Parts: sequence; structure tokens; C-alpha cells
Amino acid sequence: MNIKKEIFKEYDIRGVYPTEINEDIAFLIGKGYGSYIKEKFNQNSCVVGRDNRISSPSLLDNLIKGIISSGCDVYNYGLVTTPMHYLTRHINDLFGIMVTASHNPKDDNGFKFSFDKLANARGEMIYKFRDYILKGDFQKGNGKVINKSIEKEYLNYMQKNINMGKRRIKAVIDMGNGATTCIAKKIHSLFPNIDAIYICDESDGTFPNHHPDPAVQENMQMLKNKVLEAKADIGIAYDGDGDRIGIILENGEYISADMYMIIIIRDLFKNINKKEALYDVKCSKSLEDEIIKLGGKPYIYRTGTSYTEAKTKELQLPFGGEFSGHVFFNDRDYALGSGIYAGLRLIEILSKTDKSASKLLEGISKYYSTPEIKIPADNNKKFEIVENVLDYVKNKNYKYTDIDGVRITKDNGWGLIRASNTGPNLTLRFEATSEEEKEKLKKEFMDIIDKIS
Repeated sequence: MNIKKEIFKEYDIRGVYPTEINEDIAFLIGKGYGSYIKEKFNQNSCVVGRDNRISSPSLLDNLIKGIISSGCDVYNYGLVTTPMHYLTRHINDLFGIMVTASHNPKDDNGFKFSFDKLANARGEMIYKFRDYILKGDFQKGNGKVINKSIEKEYLNYMQKNINMGKRRIKAVIDMGNGATTCIAKKIHSLFPNIDAIYICDESDGTFPNHHPDPAVQENMQMLKNKVLEAKADIGIAYDGDGDRIGIILENGEYISADMYMIIIIRDLFKNINKKEALYDVKCSKSLEDEIIKLGGKPYIYRTGTSYTEAKTKELQLPFGGEFSGHVFFNDRDYALGSGIYAGLRLIEILSKTDKSASKLLEGISKYYSTPEIKIPADNNKKFEIVENVLDYVKNKNYKYTDIDGVRITKDNGWGLIRASNTGPNLTLRFEATSEEEKEKLKKEFMDIIDKIS
């Protein structure tokens, strides 16, 4: 069977349905996954789930057929969010595979999967699995399928790990028509002081209202309008599979995930002894400044939810997150990367103060930032361009880190140039102490990239 190497990404398997990802490919990946975990890890069963994309039910069915053909048993949890799937892994102490394309366009689909207890497979783990599948030497057997539900355990997790205050909070919740439609209302009903107003709350894998990526400001316009119309205390959005969060403040302002992280860390550090937190290379220096100001230790790390989660757990940090909206709380129970839980932690903070959400960001260091800039670049060329930028930076004797692309640090700002691990583009971001310095820094490196390209 012809399977494209390109669908094996840095964090998962992902591609366009049905040209790159289809039922035959799902069967092959299932057969390979079942064989791989039996052969390499001596694991004879696994957990599976799917999101609500149109193609997900048939892909899951064929994935399961492939897994059991290897002799591996399957616990099938059906329609779940990705964080619900993570909880099935934890409770069963098993590896697993989730059919989802996260926040990608409606015609995409894919698979997030694990080979350890820290996080999803990442980097070399995925490429070794790819090579195993391409080799095609699979095991045979007759595994069985056990259909299960995680709903009760997931609701219990939420209720046990959220401690609401007395203030009632009016929250507008945008589910983006994604997988969170299967569980979010039941979770919020556990907390009587949440007055929830829902938009895009019908399950529809075509995402008819807007693209389900809350890290892109344009996708948050419906939520912004509803927050202002309802005079709500906060607006919260989830992505397609429910593992990321986006925020609109009570005044209609969109804030990026690094600003959300500042609100969380300010509250978190009051209640824990280990004042340490991790963030990725895209995040504002405001976040680093705040951690230090609060007497904490900052860790800057590479982009990618599986890397963020794994490093947060590995270092036993109380909190970690990234600019795209993936955040991991590791201060109360199992570190579950959930957009719904992340939203509840913010509502919990608001329920214990008379301050508005925007007031919770007062006093942070002021910088001028670009949004995330994406420049189309061929997959075969993008890493070469980054290497050439690194050579330029070295020749200039600039201070830099190359943990993920090149992040240049100057006295008055920083810039990031990295190759995207999910698409054919470069990802850039610039920040400085003034608008003028920001544009100057941006121009310097945009000109270099133009010259290299």
C-alpha cells in the first residue's frame, strides 16, 4: 500500500482526507501500531478515540480493524475530546491513539498517539514508527474490541480539581462546533456559580461558523461580539479537539495564550512552593519577566504540545504552556492538557476576586509584539533557510538560542525564526520595547529571509 512519508509530522500523523489519510491508511496505521506496541513495549492492548470530524468514524473503525488484526486488544471510547482520550490512557495505564486533526481545516484528519507515559509521540519516536510501517513486517492475531465510556471519570476529574469561589461568573463559551460539544455543558453544570452562554455548540465536523483555531484572532470575532453583547465576565474558546484555549476579556480584548499564562502564574505562585514554569520560544518576554518578578524560575523550551507536556512532567513543574494555547497544570492531579480545564481554572480565579479579567493583567512589562507570522516555504527548503539565518546571527555576534529555530535576543527586543513542524512555512515573531524597535527588528530579519530565499 502506498503511504506518503510526508503525513508523519513532528507531533503526529496528519494529512488531507481522502487523498493522504483514508480508510486504507487508517487500517495500515492500526496494524502497524498494534504490532509496534506488542513488539517494542510488550503491550497487548491500547485505548482509542476520535473527534467529530466527518471522516473520523470510518477512520476509527478501520484503525480498530488494523489494530486487532495484529492480535492487540482495543478499548474503544468512541467520540471524545483529545484530553478525554489522555485520561483513558492514564486510567488504563496504556498507550493509545486518537483520530483527530486538531485545529486543522475540515478536510484534514490524522492520528495522535503515544509510546510513553509522558505525552504524545514526538520527533524521532514518530519517524521510527514511520520506518516500521514502511517496512511492513507486522504481527498477526485476533484481538478483541471492548467498548467503554470515560464520561463519568472525566466529570469526576473536573469536579475534584476545581475549587470555585463565591462570585458568580458569566462566561461565554465558544466550542467551535468541535469535539467539546460532547462534554462541555455537562462539565459546566457541575459548578452552579457559572452562568454559561454557549455559541457554536452543535457538533458539526464541517465547522460552519469559523475555523476551530482560537490562537488566530480572526476566529474569535463571534466570541468577542457575544461577550460584549452579554456583558460577560470572560469569553473562552476551544479548538477542534478540545486541547487548546483562547480568551476574550470582558472588554472584548483578545489576549494571546502567554498573557493567559501570566494570569494563571500570578495566582498559582501564591499557593505553591515550587515556583517554576515552562513556556515555548514564541512567548512574550512579559511572561519571563513576571515569573522572575514573582521569585520564580522560568524555563524556555521548544514549541510543540507533546514536547511541552513531556518536559513539564519530566521536570515535575507545576505549570507549562505554549503560545498556541496548550497549557498543562501539574499542581493538583494528573497533568491533563485540556482547554475546558484551562478555562475552568481561569473562572476559578475570577470567582475568588472582585477584579475584572482585564485588571488581572495590570502591571505587566509592556512590550510591542507582532502576531505569529507565517511565510510559505517549501518543506525541503525551510530548515535550510533557518540554518542560513543562524549563520547570519553568528556572524553578527548576536545573543541567541537555537533550541527551536533561532531566537535572537537584543537589549531592546527579540526575534524568532523557525521552521514549522506542521506545515510548509516559516514561523516568525518579533517583540521589542517600542513599536519602532519592533519594526526595525522585523525588517532586519524579513530582509535576510528575502535575500536567502
